[in-house]
Amino acid sequence: MSILIKNGRVITSTEDRMVDVYAEGETITRIEEDIDPSTLPDETEVIDARNRYVFPGFIDPHVHIHLPFMGTNAIDDHESATRAALVGGTTSIIEMICPGPDDEPAAAYKEWKDLARAGACCDWSFHLAVVRFDELAQQQVRDLVEHHGVRSFKIFLAYKGALDISDRNLFRLMQLAKELDIVITAHCENAEAVDSMQQALLAENKSGPEWHEPSRPRSVEVDGVNHLCTFAELTGARIYIVHTSCGDAVARAMAARAAGVDVIVESVVPHLVLDNSWAERGEFEGAKYVMSPPLRDPEEHDRLWEAIEARHVATIGTDHAPFNFKGQKDMGRDAFTKIPNGIPSIQERIDLVHTYGVCAGRIDLHTMVNSCSTEAARTFGMYPRKGEIAVGSDADLVIYDPSHESPFCEADGLSQVDYCGYEGMERRGRAEVVTLRGKVVARAGQYVGDEAGGREIQRNFSSRTQS
Repeated sequence: MSILIKNGRVITSTEDRMVDVYAEGETITRIEEDIDPSTLPDETEVIDARNRYVFPGFIDPHVHIHLPFMGTNAIDDHESATRAALVGGTTSIIEMICPGPDDEPAAAYKEWKDLARAGACCDWSFHLAVVRFDELAQQQVRDLVEHHGVRSFKIFLAYKGALDISDRNLFRLMQLAKELDIVITAHCENAEAVDSMQQALLAENKSGPEWHEPSRPRSVEVDGVNHLCTFAELTGARIYIVHTSCGDAVARAMAARAAGVDVIVESVVPHLVLDNSWAERGEFEGAKYVMSPPLRDPEEHDRLWEAIEARHVATIGTDHAPFNFKGQKDMGRDAFTKIPNGIPSIQERIDLVHTYGVCAGRIDLHTMVNSCSTEAARTFGMYPRKGEIAVGSDADLVIYDPSHESPFCEADGLSQVDYCGYEGMERRGRAEVVTLRGKVVARAGQYVGDEAGGREIQRNFSSRTQS
C-alpha cells in the first residue's frame, strides 16, 4: 500500500515548502518537488492537496479516556475517543493512567493497556499516575520503566485524600525519575489550600459551579508550580507541568528554568479559548465547564498565547475528560466539589488552535505544528518517528483545508459525551484527509479507518532532541 500527496504546502515546526510526499508501507520514503505518479506502483492512492496544508500528524500529550473520577467514569471508550481524535487531525495520544490510592501500578498499567489494545484507533502511549508509593509500588514503577517502556509518570499536587502525593513520596519519586531518566508530569496546585477553601465556601452555602474557580485561584496554582520546581531543583528530575492556566504560573516555571531546572510547560485548549464566565452560566450549565485548574479571566488568554508564541509554553494538549452533563456533571448540583472535572476537547483542539491562534494572528503555522505535535514528540521520546514530515518518519499526515468554515456543534462530534464544549463558536479550518502510518483513516469529518487500528508507541529518550 502506498500513498502520494501532491501539490500541498508542507508545513512543519521549521519548514514551509511546496513539495510532494510519498509514503510506502507505513513510512515516508520520498519528499520531492514533483513526484510523477506514473512512476509509482499502480495501487498508489494519489491525493491532490492543492490549496491545502500538509501537517505532520498531531499529538495530544494529555488525554483521559478510561477515567474513574468522583464516583463515576468518563463516558468515552477508547474507540470513540480515538476516532474523534483522528477526525480532528490527532494521530497519536498519551493517555493518563489514573489508579486509586490502593491500586498497584502494574495492575493499573495492564488494565489501561488491555483497553487501549482492544479499542484504540490511533497510536497511543501512557503517563502513569503515581498515587501509591510504598515499597511494592516503587518496585513496580522501576519494573514498568525497565521492562515495559513506561517513560513518564504523573503526580497530583491536588485532590486531597484521593490522588495527592505526600512530599516525602514526591521527593523519593523524583529521585527515582532522575536515576531512570524519565519525565514527571504534574498537576500543580496546593491540595491543602484548595480543600480548606472549598470547605469554607460550602459552609457559606456557595455551592454552585461558579464557585469552583474561587476555590482554587491562580495563587494556588503558582504555589504548586513553585513547590514542584523546588523539588526538581533539589533532585535534578525532569518535569513537565500540565494544563497551565495562567501567566503567573508560566512565569514561575520560566524563572525556575533560568535557574537551571529542566522544566517544560503545557497548556490545554480550554484555557486558551474559554474563560470563567462559561462556568458561571445559569441553570447549572456552568457545570459543563468545570475543570481543574479552572477557567480563568479572559486576560489570561493573551498571556498564554504570548507564552506559546515565545515557546515558553511548549505544548498544547486537551486534558480531554468527557463526562455527560446529564447523569454525571449533575451529580454536583448540591456541591460544586462533586462535579466531575473535564471539558471534552479531543476532536476540536486543532481547529480551535488554528482559528483562535493562527487566524487571529497570535501564533504562526510553525508554532501551531510545534506546540500541537513536534514538541510533544521531542519531550516524550517519539521524535522523529512522530511529529515530523521527513524520510523515515511514520506516515502520519494531515491534509488540512484552511478555507473551511462552520461552527462547532455537538452533531459533528464522535465522542460519546452529550454536549460540545464549544457549541456555536466560530471554526475556521478542518482536517480533510488524515493518514495513520500511511493508511487513510479520516475524510472530511468522517472516520474511515479500521477498528482498533492503533498501536502502542515505543518511546526512546536517547534520541530526544531539544528544539
